[in-house]
Amino acid sequence: MKSVDDLIDSAAELAGHGLSKGEIADELNVSRETASWLVERAGGNDAGGGTDGTGSTADIHVDWSAIGRDSARLAYAARSMADLLVKEGEAVDLTVGIEKAGAPLATAVANELDTDLGTYAPAKHQWDEGDIADHGGGFSRNFAAIRDRDCYVVDDIITSGTTMRESIDAIREHGGNPVACVVLVDKVGYDDIDGVPVYSLIDVVSVDHE
Repeated sequence: MKSVDDLIDSAAELAGHGLSKGEIADELNVSRETASWLVERAGGNDAGGGTDGTGSTADIHVDWSAIGRDSARLAYAARSMADLLVKEGEAVDLTVGIEKAGAPLATAVANELDTDLGTYAPAKHQWDEGDIADHGGGFSRNFAAIRDRDCYVVDDIITSGTTMRESIDAIREHGGNPVACVVLVDKVGYDDIDGVPVYSLIDVVSVDHE
């Protein structure tokens, strides 16, 4: 996707398939607010020009499909992500991927680090309008259990940190210990989230000229 119009068309297509705005945000690697704006624009509504109300750009779209559509490239990226985590020690025996896009990355990272694999579906997948706190996420029972285990957390993009923070909280609530997080791209530039170190292959820095 090379333009905002492409994103609007993609948002319309995904909405037409019944995806929630939270799922659309996940698919397009944008914030929930940006996903809402794209869907509203697709419906012919003026949603304020795509800004945050101050006249500045509200979000940055990241398209990593050139990596994701090729298993070899995905494995190379995951090897680099795993390399960022090895400094945390060898005691970690579980890698948790945040669905959807974080799961295949976590699978490849877990293979590199020789750990078990877990997955977490965040609350935003159920979100369409209102307070996201009204929805809940959950761990898949088809993968490894969390309790009493040190673990790494893997996702593709950090946009605001909400999903990563939710995942860290959920791991702790289930008796696990999140040791470190790793992503392809961090739009915010976190060093840590709730005391858990955050590593990224790429940090995005927005430079606004007033």
